[in-house]
Amino acid sequence: MSAPTSPKSPLQAGPSHALKGRVRVPGDKSISHRALMLGALAVGETRISGLLEGEDVLATAAAVNAMGARAERTGDGAWRVVGRGVGGLAEPEHVIDMGNAGTGVRLMMGVVAGHDMTATFTGDASLCRRPMGRVTKPLEMMGAKFTGREGGLLPMTVRGAAEPLPIEYELPVASAQVKSAVLLAGLNAPGVTTVIEPQPTRDHTENMLRWFGAEVAVQDTARGRRVSLIGRPELTARDVAVPADVSSAAFPLVAALVVPGSEVTLVDVGLNPLRAGLVTTLGEMGAAIEVLNRREEAGEPVADLRVTAHALKGVTVPAERAPSMIDEYPILAVAAALAEGETRMEGLKELRVKESDRLAAVARGLAAAGVEVEEGPDWLVVRGSGGRPPKGGCTVTVDLDHRIAMAFLVLGLVSENPVAIDDGAAMATSFPGFVAVMNGLGADIK
Repeated sequence: MSAPTSPKSPLQAGPSHALKGRVRVPGDKSISHRALMLGALAVGETRISGLLEGEDVLATAAAVNAMGARAERTGDGAWRVVGRGVGGLAEPEHVIDMGNAGTGVRLMMGVVAGHDMTATFTGDASLCRRPMGRVTKPLEMMGAKFTGREGGLLPMTVRGAAEPLPIEYELPVASAQVKSAVLLAGLNAPGVTTVIEPQPTRDHTENMLRWFGAEVAVQDTARGRRVSLIGRPELTARDVAVPADVSSAAFPLVAALVVPGSEVTLVDVGLNPLRAGLVTTLGEMGAAIEVLNRREEAGEPVADLRVTAHALKGVTVPAERAPSMIDEYPILAVAAALAEGETRMEGLKELRVKESDRLAAVARGLAAAGVEVEEGPDWLVVRGSGGRPPKGGCTVTVDLDHRIAMAFLVLGLVSENPVAIDDGAAMATSFPGFVAVMNGLGADIK
């Protein structure tokens, strides 16, 4: 049974003066999840800095602790994880509540699938509506067994494989979560586990596996991108510096672009090329984004971004770019609402099965704020105002979705009338302190 529902936390954003300042947004959620999991599967003590201390990542920390590793906070964003080695985790005594953590639960299912143990996962109302079948199918091929609600929904019990089998699995749909779950299960399988993806997806798992000492090969083939892992490595604890999350940086970034007179610098932003599709797209729209101080940390490219308010023009965002910016479409739609002309976004089917039906939520919210928008099965067209403020004056139902909440608060900063959201509590899953950060730059959110 999931935790009781928290009281709603309505918020409102009103027209803003220019945003100014320098800020580091919280650590990358995807990398934070993986750092905890691989630290738990490594031998020795892993020290993590910059960890996102949002609810999703804290659920993963609790999960690895429940399985016998030791993950503990030592300071602001600083954690130490004492691992148990590949195949060394223990069966948890209680049901594991993953809250709203879709990435966390799917990757943890991969971890459990490669262990001779049983674990039961549940989550909040949103997570218990999200399908798990894409992950369970390949993990069953590796020997794991799953028992869940009708439709492959949580709560779900995972019976890991006593002797996990290496497989070659071709993803029917590009998904970093499915790829990562298979690779994590393959850590404890003999031989080579291979995933073939039709389009490249974020490769944080591959980068971090190498950082901890695993042998991972990547090859572009006629069938797609082929990722192979040699099983049963001895992972060795390493220090991990988690960069600022580009998906969280997207909100102040777009706000600085569309609020007249703004100039904001976002520091330590992870710019993995398989995650930076929004930066590419905004550049095509004419955004003034200067990339400074490029460097690499724990196998991940990092830089500072200086963002200046600038007129934008509509573009077509091709379907093949979707995997590199799937979480950023809600805030891209806000940028598109202020652009000159029409922005068409294609290949958005995945948005239907996020924390909410994000495609429908974005279209519904924009229309309520007076933006001209058209929604299709897997596409969205936004007809921009050319910089004129939309009318706003609406309340958007966010349906426990943190990215919908933040996107429409940003829209409120450039609307004629304030835009409200019915519940801001979900923002804590990925961007605790969002309101304080934005108001510190000069926004008016209350």
